[in-house]
Amino acid sequence: MQTADTIRVALVDDHKLFRKGMLELINGFTDFEVVWEAENGKDFTQKISPQNLPDVVLLDISMPVMDGYETARWLEQRFPEVKILALSMHNDDETIMKMLKSGVNGYVLKNADPAELKIALKTLVQEGSYYDHRVTDILVKNINAPKKTNIELNDREIEFLKLACTELPYKSFAPLLKINPRLVEDTREKLFRKLEVVTRVGLVLYAIKNGIFKVE
Repeated sequence: MQTADTIRVALVDDHKLFRKGMLELINGFTDFEVVWEAENGKDFTQKISPQNLPDVVLLDISMPVMDGYETARWLEQRFPEVKILALSMHNDDETIMKMLKSGVNGYVLKNADPAELKIALKTLVQEGSYYDHRVTDILVKNINAPKKTNIELNDREIEFLKLACTELPYKSFAPLLKINPRLVEDTREKLFRKLEVVTRVGLVLYAIKNGIFKVE
């Protein structure tokens, strides 16, 4: 039974049997409830609206029609307040890094123990993100990797970095930068590649370290 404190969860996965199993599992967790399901990213974008926003989306990566990468980017641009927990069988560095760059807030393998999923969901809601040891190791490796020097940034990229240091969601950047909303995502992705970072935190750290944004 849903209460005011119940965490609303949406499932996005193309395997119906897996979704049903996850539905029963999550509904068995205290203070969590699956409120609706979608069989792929396209189905998800057609079902979600400001009136039925979930608190957390459990998102598969490999799906037909619209995969997890595209779905995560779409969701972050339109509803950044919704947390995204990626669920995947893929454990390789490239897949995990690509999902992090797409805007997910956490990453859990599909063969994880149910207890880990419960911890991931609670941590995601309470702290805003959840990364297991595997993902943490990849992030540390990325941070410690040699970085490019003498990186040239244009005016739009510099202003984007300044805005990234605020609490404004990405979708609010377009009118402030006087650009088309689609260019916001394009600028972010170019900065991720250019600065060799994978999250907004990485953009903020770069801006602070290089004097683009000063902490008062």
